[in-house]
Amino acid sequence: MRLRTASLRHLVPVVVVVTILLLTSMPSAAQVPPPSVDAAARAAIVDEIVSALEEAYIFLETAEAMGAHVRERLAAGAYDDAGDLVAFTDRLTRDLQEVSKDLHLRVSWDPRRPEDGAGGPSDEERRAMQLEQMRSQNFCFDRLERMAGNVGYLKLDCFAPAEVAGPTAIAAMNFLANSDALIIDLRANGGGSPSMIQLLTSYLLEEPTHLNSFYVRQSDSTQQFWTQAWVQGPKLSDVPVWVLTSGRTFSAAEEFSYNLRNLERANLVGETTGGGAHPVQGYRLDEHPVSVSLPYGRAINPISGTNWEGTGVEPHVAVPAGEALATAHRQALERLAAEEGDPQRRARLEFAVQTVELRQRAPVALSPSQLDQYVGTFGPRRITRDGADLVYQRGEGARVVLVPAGDDVFLFGADDQFRIRFERVAGGEVARLVGLYADGREEAHSRE
Repeated sequence: MRLRTASLRHLVPVVVVVTILLLTSMPSAAQVPPPSVDAAARAAIVDEIVSALEEAYIFLETAEAMGAHVRERLAAGAYDDAGDLVAFTDRLTRDLQEVSKDLHLRVSWDPRRPEDGAGGPSDEERRAMQLEQMRSQNFCFDRLERMAGNVGYLKLDCFAPAEVAGPTAIAAMNFLANSDALIIDLRANGGGSPSMIQLLTSYLLEEPTHLNSFYVRQSDSTQQFWTQAWVQGPKLSDVPVWVLTSGRTFSAAEEFSYNLRNLERANLVGETTGGGAHPVQGYRLDEHPVSVSLPYGRAINPISGTNWEGTGVEPHVAVPAGEALATAHRQALERLAAEEGDPQRRARLEFAVQTVELRQRAPVALSPSQLDQYVGTFGPRRITRDGADLVYQRGEGARVVLVPAGDDVFLFGADDQFRIRFERVAGGEVARLVGLYADGREEAHSRE
């Protein structure tokens, strides 16, 4: 028996996305009610899944223990009240994971085959739908940005196969090519394909580098994954890199993080990742509309000799996921400022560091009476209050809501190139408004 692929996959080791809909579900599944399942069907499904696990699951002893557990549960009547395939496969997944602790291992109802009577699309139609779904999500390249201090930012929510997403990845990396530092945000990334790991990492390393290997028990073989010697566009091999992680970061996103951590190529900021390192293939049962996401191999990092299965990837700087971007941005700016020899550029970087720190604590709550202390005219600048907001206007220019950041300092809306500081006289009354510019200039006006 050889495994049969259940989705758009090549017959090579692939770390499958298991936490997003991109490669695992189809729209028709939500439109068709799950079929009922009787005792005979439950027994047949368990038998075939156990056989597949014992043949191909990466650890034979674990496969045998899982088989014994679910058969014992079946005999005890634990699945008797699971009346349809969704309820039954969910319980099988839970019981198999209880033994294996393997979050890649999942059993699910698969209504996609027309021969199952579910009216699902053909394999060719399904592949076209999956490709269109990936395209409509821009192959998970969710956001590109040039942040303050010329720090490049990429939010990547999965690792789509480079075979189809390569042009998008190349365009993204070329957009980032002039960055002085780079932040790659994997906090919402559930995994994907090693081919995209290879492509993106090839931009970050100068020489061809062994990233990872997959050992496959069924064939007793090992496949290595290396970076490419050449990429389209300039490499960023000298650019410092920060990778953002969360507890949702999983599978291929963990490999990307783990690889760069072991190569000492990136600083990881955020939370310890989910802990799934086994590559999987889809296995489809013969007689029942059920599929198994079946881990058939294990990752072997060439530096550590092991992987992140069950433990996750630990960040260098542990902070809540929501604080990871600001923390990484501040670290990148501080490093760039420390290395900058030009005084003007260093001043801009230091201004950006201060702005990031202020945005982390803003907005500071101020009472109406506290806000009223700042209201007035300061040369060409006028400060008014609009409800709970303090509003700035220079001459007849645009009105901008000021964001209180504490210590009489206000951020200028979303603009990171300018902010305002108020100064008080000895008695505590606000007397001056000072405009602070990113290039170090200050423009002060006394209150009229």
